[in-house]
Amino acid sequence: MAATDFDVLILGAGSGGYACALRAAQLGLSVGLVEKDKLGGTCLHVGCIPTKALLHAAEVADNTRESEQFGVRASFEGIDMLGVNSYKDGVVSRLHKGLAGLIKGRGITVVEGAGRVTGPREVRVGDTTYTGKHLVLASGSYAKSLPGLEIDGRRVVTSEHALRLEEVPASVIVLGGGVIGCEFASVWRSFGAEVTIVEALPRLVAAEDEASSKALERAFRKRKIAFRTGSPFKEVTTTDDGVVVTLESGDVLEADLLLVAVGRGPSTADLGYEEIGVAMERGFVLADERCRTNVEGVYAVGDIVPGLQLAHRGFQQGIFVAEEIAGLDPQPIDETGIPRVTYSQPEIASVGLDEAAASEAYGADGIETLTYDLGGNGKSQILKTQGFVKLIRRTDGPVIGVHLVGDRVGELIGEAQLIYNWEAHADDVAPLVHAHPTQNEALGEAHLALAGKALHAHS
Repeated sequence: MAATDFDVLILGAGSGGYACALRAAQLGLSVGLVEKDKLGGTCLHVGCIPTKALLHAAEVADNTRESEQFGVRASFEGIDMLGVNSYKDGVVSRLHKGLAGLIKGRGITVVEGAGRVTGPREVRVGDTTYTGKHLVLASGSYAKSLPGLEIDGRRVVTSEHALRLEEVPASVIVLGGGVIGCEFASVWRSFGAEVTIVEALPRLVAAEDEASSKALERAFRKRKIAFRTGSPFKEVTTTDDGVVVTLESGDVLEADLLLVAVGRGPSTADLGYEEIGVAMERGFVLADERCRTNVEGVYAVGDIVPGLQLAHRGFQQGIFVAEEIAGLDPQPIDETGIPRVTYSQPEIASVGLDEAAASEAYGADGIETLTYDLGGNGKSQILKTQGFVKLIRRTDGPVIGVHLVGDRVGELIGEAQLIYNWEAHADDVAPLVHAHPTQNEALGEAHLALAGKALHAHS
C-alpha cells in the first residue's frame, strides 16, 4: 500500500513545491508531493527555461547577422523553428529528467493527478485522500487575459502557445510591455518579425527604475521594435489573415498574431482553499512573512502569494517552509532583496529599491545615486553592448538599490544582491578585487566612484 499520510503534504510541484519537498526530505521528513501535470511546473516547462532557450537562439541569430563587425564572415539563412523547438525541448527534457531523479532519490512520494483540498491538512486526488501534519499550498499561476479578449491559441495566444509556434510570424502585436511581453518582443524581432508592443502604463517594464525603462526603450527603437505606451486596448477582432487591435485612442493596429502578455494570475480556483477557511484576496492566498496562512499548519508559497511572481522567490520560500516545519527557525525572506531580471536584448537586472521608492522611503535628500556607464568597461566594449550600473544608497549609508542595463547583466545580479542583502556600504565593496576584463568590474568601478575613488569614469 502506498503511503497516504506524511509529515509534509505539498499541493503543486513547481519551483516552490519541489524545493520544499527536496529540503523537507533532506531534513528527514516524510513528503507527499501532488502534481496534476509535470514535475517542475510552469518555470521548467512553459516559463523561465524554454523562454530563455528561445532568447539564446535569438542571440545566436543576431550574432550571425552582425558577425562582420567582429571580423567574422558568416551568412544568416533564416530561422528553423522546428530546430529551435528541438533545442528548447531538449533543454527542458534533460532538466525534467534530472529533477525527477532527485525527487525519486530523496524518497519523496509523488502523487500524480489533480488534487483538491478537502480538509485543513487533507488533499483528495481521485478516490484517495492524502493527509499531512503540515500542508503546503503551491499551486502556481496561469497566463491571464483581459475582459472581452478571447484566447483562441491560433491568432490570439498566450506565452504558452507562443512557445509552441512552428513558424515565425511576419508581424506580431504584443499586448503588455512587462517582462514577458518584452522578452517575446525581443525574440521575435531577432527572428525577423515586425513587432509592436502595446502597453497601458506610461513606460515599458514599469516595475523597474525609470532610467532602466528609458534605456530599454532607446534600445528597442534602435532595433526597430515599435511600442505604444500609455495606450490601453479597446477591442480585438480576428480575421482569416490575422488580428485587428483597436486602442482606446481609436488607433487601429494589424498583425498576423497577438500575444497577450498582461501578467499571470494565481491558480487557486476550485481547489478548496476557501472552504477550509484560508484567507484570500483577488484569488491570492494571504500569508505572513513566515509563509503561514491564517489556518494552523497550512503554508503557501510561490505565485499564489501576493508579491513578485518569480521562480526563485517560490524556490526560496519552499526551502524556508521546509526549514520552518523542521524547527530550524529560518530568517524571513526580504522581498526587496529578491533579484529581478528581464532577459531581453539588452537585459535589465535589479535588486533593492528604485530611485522613486527610495526617495519616498527616505526623502530626496536622504539618498544618493550614481550611474556608471558601461562604455568604461572593457568587456562590455568587447561585447559591443551599451548600458549602465546605477547605484542608490542612503546618504553616507548602505547601498539600497542596484540597477543594471546591458547584454548579460543578469549574470551580475548575484553579486549585486549580496551587496544589498548584506547592507554593504560603497567603502565595503570598493576594495574588493574584480577579475579583468569582466563585466563584474563595472560593479566594482561603480562602487569605487560612489566611494569617491572613481578611476574609469569622467569626473
